[in-house]
Amino acid sequence: MKDRADAILQPAQAAYLERLLPPRDTLSREMEEASAEGGIPSSDPEVARLLEILARALGAQRMLEIGTAIGYGTLALLRGSARGKVVTIDPDPERLRRARGYLERGGVADRAELVEGKALEVLPRLAGPFDLIYIDALKTEYRRYLDLSLPLLRVGGLVVVDNLLWKGQIADPPDEEDANRRAISAFNGYFMIHPQLAALILPLGDGVGLATKTRPLITEMGGPF
Repeated sequence: MKDRADAILQPAQAAYLERLLPPRDTLSREMEEASAEGGIPSSDPEVARLLEILARALGAQRMLEIGTAIGYGTLALLRGSARGKVVTIDPDPERLRRARGYLERGGVADRAELVEGKALEVLPRLAGPFDLIYIDALKTEYRRYLDLSLPLLRVGGLVVVDNLLWKGQIADPPDEEDANRRAISAFNGYFMIHPQLAALILPLGDGVGLATKTRPLITEMGGPF
């Protein structure tokens, strides 16, 4: 048991954990650099490794990603599950084009379905079940993403949500001008007490929400009865 809430995540420990990360391959490094240079949001390397571990441990066959960007998270999910497939959504055709190129180079493009469109419009058209859902798109829409995607997730499946500590600022005094932080703060409480989820927020990367679906909604069972 830790001595206090901030006993572990000090700067020296954070740097130590960073040094322990295994070296990334050439393609992953190139994608990280492209994201940084183009100002394109991307998963942290440790979050990508978590995605790969979860996909592998779950034996995930069908996964859903909300927010493709250039495919960094997509690649991690597909590398984790040797035969699994990913449906990934993004409204930016140029980002999807680049993502497809990277996935082709990674030898996994045949297992990725890249869907162009706004996630809130695409999600109602999708059919489940999925084994894992990864959310990393518009922060102000996180709650709706969860509401629309959760019925598509099988019981026992996993939800992973990125950026829940929002640059280390989530516990700072409220800022009415920061819509993203306000949305994430509201989402975090909703996520943690959601009646269908057993959830936890991990101080990994920019803060990762991890949950398993524990029960279906009545509507998923054909109700109301």
